[in-house]
Amino acid sequence: MYTNVLNIDETEEYFGPLYPYVCDDAITDIDYNGTDVWLTNCENSRFKSPLVLPTDFVEQFTQRVANSVSKPFHKQSPVLEAETNRLRITIVHESVAISGRSICIRKSLPYVRMTEEGMLRDGYCSREILTLLKNCVRAKKNIVFCGEPGVGKTECAKFFTQYIPDNERIITVEDTRELHLSDIKGGDCIELKVNDQMDYSQAIKTCLRLNPKWMMLSESRSVEVVKLLEGFSTGVHGLTTLHTDDVRKVPDRILNMSGQSRNENRMENDIYSFIDLAVLIRRKEYTDSGGNLKVKRFIDQVCFFSRRDHKNYTDMIVEDGEILSCGLPDRLREDLSAVGIADPLFDREDEILRIAAGGLTLTSERGSDERTRTGEDIMTGGDIMTGDSSFGKNAKNDLIAPNEHTVIGIRERGTYRGYQAFVG
Repeated sequence: MYTNVLNIDETEEYFGPLYPYVCDDAITDIDYNGTDVWLTNCENSRFKSPLVLPTDFVEQFTQRVANSVSKPFHKQSPVLEAETNRLRITIVHESVAISGRSICIRKSLPYVRMTEEGMLRDGYCSREILTLLKNCVRAKKNIVFCGEPGVGKTECAKFFTQYIPDNERIITVEDTRELHLSDIKGGDCIELKVNDQMDYSQAIKTCLRLNPKWMMLSESRSVEVVKLLEGFSTGVHGLTTLHTDDVRKVPDRILNMSGQSRNENRMENDIYSFIDLAVLIRRKEYTDSGGNLKVKRFIDQVCFFSRRDHKNYTDMIVEDGEILSCGLPDRLREDLSAVGIADPLFDREDEILRIAAGGLTLTSERGSDERTRTGEDIMTGGDIMTGDSSFGKNAKNDLIAPNEHTVIGIRERGTYRGYQAFVG
């Protein structure tokens, strides 16, 4: 229950000249630096607004927010924070913000902005990567979404919760409401709010008493990551986010956050045993043909962690947005197979729908032969035909061959050139 969420009306009277931006769902962030108003939209563009905020409005708005949360705002208390169901408001006093009083209004809307079609269209990821991650959620894998601040880790995590069945209880743990899973998914969802009376570690401990199937920690920041791993060790599945710039740094990042130097080896083994994969989201700026500054977000890296024969392994699967290897860890392949997923890069239901809509062509890059498979073939398990050759319905290697090779089958991009890192 979010006891400190403000119950205020998002009205023009309250937000004044900022109200049109508050109402516009295409705007994700409203930032005032003491002089100018800057906006960020859902197309990842950041631009300066022509709006000039009157000084008296800035003072009045600050006072409204301070009254709403019953907190002071002056030199001795220079930071004011408040939340509504959709907005997170931060105001910094001019005594510490020497450029002038600063206001940040960040939106967290109760729906998923990302769609499969948009992700594929905008180059967020290839179809194979998307299918792989969907299948990992369906197989109840524990996933860490990582990246630098502002890359969209939480939005990506929200997107993949769509593939968790509604009858599986999800418990979220947050200090600021961003996930909105009870609004997005419905189903069996409990939302826990971290505050002065209940910290992250206590919230995770409480979560485990509520019979969860899934646990979502909005962000792993400190020693609470130890409780998170303990939860995963009980068989609870989960998603979380953390800040890092490379998936291979995730184990060290978690070790540093845990603060358990005396049990470092044991903690490291737990990380490789109970964290299944990490996904790195990256952000790049570019200028479009019209001279406008744009921002592109995309899945840059995916790796799998595993512990086999008393050794820890990191298997890189995606690098620079390209699939590198289909040599998945044995434990992961077994888990995927146990839930009926024989091919991690293939989504049977999606392919049937795509084929029904317009046919499907599988193209080999080992020559000029072209293989075409109909929707009926896939639904009935028919053979794939190419020229005089017939590839049997069980001939999986016709589509994905081992080690270094070019993908045969549906592909947006990428040559599989896999490598595996042995750790410790």
